[in-house]
Amino acid sequence: MSSPATSKPDPNKMSGATGEELSLLRVYLLRAGYLFMAMGLVLTRWPLLIGHDASWPLMDGVVVCMLVAQSLLFFLGVRYPVKMIPILLFEMTWKLIWLSTVALPLWLAGELNGATATVAINCSLVVIVLIILPWPYLVRQYTIGRGDRWLPQTRWHPHPHQEKYHRDHH
Repeated sequence: MSSPATSKPDPNKMSGATGEELSLLRVYLLRAGYLFMAMGLVLTRWPLLIGHDASWPLMDGVVVCMLVAQSLLFFLGVRYPVKMIPILLFEMTWKLIWLSTVALPLWLAGELNGATATVAINCSLVVIVLIILPWPYLVRQYTIGRGDRWLPQTRWHPHPHQEKYHRDHH
């Protein structure tokens, strides 16, 4: 076992919030995914925001503004690919919910119209997010891993077995 003073970080790995590392290849896959999604929104939604008129329908304006904001967060993901994974989780979650509760029932009933089919095709690009997400890391980070503390540091009194974990991970 090497001591912290003698161990060197692997330049081909990136640390997440818990110090767990992702391969450089995985990090670049995340960056490519963020850039792809950001540029898609720049090309399709930013012109709508820039060129809208005063009579913009309420929900059209809400959706475009949310998607432009999301594109800015995707650009941030290019710089901070691991830290911005929650935006990918949001992207994946809303699209899978919409596809399963809106598009799929309409398709199964034979009532999928052209506009809904277009949105369904656009949402099916969620497969990119499903591919680039580092699933083993996410399971360890968000289901198995310890959550953030709830109480001020001074109130926490660890069980003797937790003391080493706390010292090593905080």
